[in-house]
Formats: sequence, C-alpha cells, structure tokens
Amino acid sequence: MALRWQDFKSDVFVDWCPGCGNYGILLALQMALAELALEPHRVVLVSGIGCSGKTPHFVKVNGVHTLHGRTLPFAQGIKIANPDLEVIAIGGDGDGLGIGMGHFVNAGRRNVDMTYLIHDNGVYGLTKGQASPTLKLGLKVKAIPKPNINEAVNPLIVALAAGYTFVARSYAYDTKHLKEIIKQAIQHKGLALVDILQPCPTYNDITTKEWYAGEDRIDPKTGKPVPRLYKLEDVGYDPVVHDLSEDFSKKLAAMEKAREWGDKIPIGVFYKNELIPTFQERITQRIPFYMKNPPAKQKICDDAGSPITDVDVLFKELKVT
Repeated sequence: MALRWQDFKSDVFVDWCPGCGNYGILLALQMALAELALEPHRVVLVSGIGCSGKTPHFVKVNGVHTLHGRTLPFAQGIKIANPDLEVIAIGGDGDGLGIGMGHFVNAGRRNVDMTYLIHDNGVYGLTKGQASPTLKLGLKVKAIPKPNINEAVNPLIVALAAGYTFVARSYAYDTKHLKEIIKQAIQHKGLALVDILQPCPTYNDITTKEWYAGEDRIDPKTGKPVPRLYKLEDVGYDPVVHDLSEDFSKKLAAMEKAREWGDKIPIGVFYKNELIPTFQERITQRIPFYMKNPPAKQKICDDAGSPITDVDVLFKELKVT
C-alpha cells in the first residue's frame, strides 16, 4: 500500500503562528517521507530548541527533542550507532548557527550519511524576535531597538568550506520544490544540508512572503511583481562533482551562487559530491563488521539481563596502587 503524507501526520496539535513558514516545511517533509516510501519506524527526526524544535512532535516517526544547539551531535550519534536508520536533523538558524555553530562546522569533517534541515528566518522566533546569525548587517526587524550590528552568517558558504557533500537551499512556501530538495538530500550518500528560507510573519517584517514574491517591485511592461527567487535547475546550473579533480572549482561556483542576494536569490542544489567516503565507510575500513553489527544491534546482556561484558580487566588497568 502506497504511503500518503497524512500517514506521517501525528495527533499533536500544531501550534505555530498563523502564516508561519514552518507549516510549509512540515508538509514538504511529510510529503517527501511518503514519496520515498520510508517506513516510519526506520526514520528518526532530531531537533533542538526554537519553533523548529517542535517538528518531531508533529511527524509520526521516531523523534528526539534535544538541547539548544546540540541537534547535530545527537543525530550523528544515532546514525553512527544504527546506520540502518534514516536520520534527519532539524533546527533553526539560531539553534544551529549560533550556539550550535561549532557542531555545524565539525559535522562537515565527518560526512555522516544524514540530512540537516535549517529553518532560516533571520530571527529567534521562540524568544520573541532577536536577530539571529543569518540576519543581514544593518537590518532592523521590529523586535530589536536598533539595526543589527553583526555581519550575517551564510550557512551555504560555511557548509561548503566545512565539507558538507550536499548543499542546497529552498523556500518554505514553495512546498513542491522543497519536497523535491528534501528527497534529494535524504537520498544523497553523505552529509546533506538544506537551508530553508522561511518567512516569520510575527517578528521578521523585512524578508516577508511579499518580499520574496517581489510585490515591492512591479514590472512596468506586465504590471506584475518580479519574484526574487529563481531556481538553479532552470538556468542550467550543474552542481554535481563528476570527478574529484573538479571539486574545488565546483565549490567556488557554488559559493559564488550562494553570495547572490537581494534582487536575485537562487534556490536549488548548489553542490553535490558523492565521491567522498562517508563516515560509515571510513569506520568500515577499520571495523569490517560495523555495518552488519553496529553498536545499536550488539548484544550487551544475556537472556536473564545479566551483562555479558567482563570489565574486570579494565578495572585492573585503572586501579591505582
């Protein structure tokens, strides 16, 4: 029987603000899981703190609601312990690129085979609208008394420099496009990042739904708005690394595209490289039986519940005489 997105809808009431971009992200994620025919018991969503952190409550799969900024360590640990699970980390721009930035960078070094979705709205929504790391320098959203004094973080460029092997961006209100990007990210062999532009109608009154749609600039010939977003796939952009010799040039091209902002904002896949070994493959080189018998599936006690591991040798080594 084919799965529907409704099969991934939990009974928990969704309590985000009306019009929040999170609704589009939630629907796109549920649609992606259904179209990939992923078994719910084999999927794990891991979130941190913030409005985005509630996502695992609303999706009928395994969910872990973790600590502020610690989404990636939890998610990587789960995937390493049981590589058969489909692990998807979810976090906001404040959660993942503020307190969680150290984990964001170091995750790229490992290339664990999992997906990371960032809800990117430029503000700390749950804590009432302070500037997040992705809010541009000089912008003043309505909850802060003066314009933002800090330079913005570009998550795509940081991910490219850190070693993520799939880097993409999509838009919360274009659920069909976002669904396809999430599907590609899940199917990618390696660590995948999807930065999701997500209007916050409550606290961010600058990068709004209307702003992305270009309603502030009208084409004099057609009388219609000129949208700011354009799709990389529509302009013939090729993000795939076909040979390691072209990896550096592909990253540079992706970084150039990632710098575009303002009148033209690209969405789509910026970079994809499946030639880099995943962390699971690296472990297998050292522990050949890892994939067949990972830590989560190893027996640690007998049928009576008694430990089968003898730690006396370890205690003797640690004994201070």
